[in-house]
Amino acid sequence: MILETERLRLRQFEQTDAAFIIELVNSPGWLEYIGDRNIGTEEQARVYLENGPIRSYRVNGYGLWLVERIEDEKPIGMCGIINRPMMENPDIGFAFLPSFMGVGYAYEIAKATLDFANYQLNIPIISAITVPKNARSIRLIEKLGLTFIREFSFPDSQEILSLYSQ
Repeated sequence: MILETERLRLRQFEQTDAAFIIELVNSPGWLEYIGDRNIGTEEQARVYLENGPIRSYRVNGYGLWLVERIEDEKPIGMCGIINRPMMENPDIGFAFLPSFMGVGYAYEIAKATLDFANYQLNIPIISAITVPKNARSIRLIEKLGLTFIREFSFPDSQEILSLYSQ
């Protein structure tokens, strides 16, 4: 376990979370705002987990973590800190299943994750990125206290992204 809030727990992903990953990365919000990762089988999900979050835990000591409700241990999303080589600072990332949006879970766990990154991991500046049309994500990022810096694109992409930072 990484941390707990009043209603939620953040823990490392495991290979046994493959079915949840399939559900999350194929949800409408993920597909619209993050993009299709072509993960449709448990084997593809296990490869994603191993090469993404699990590898990040080994390399960086942090990464994207699974968000689960304390009351029933139901996985509802992911939240964590991503270290991208092309970014000046690590960034916070989050995604939730549609049925768990709009009830304050995202802010609750993202705020705790941001505090954990700043005060436990000693990362002084956390950024966030999103597509400009993702109004819900932008509201959450701004509620967390991050400020819009500029629009940009990653070197290998034409997609315009909005960069926010503490």
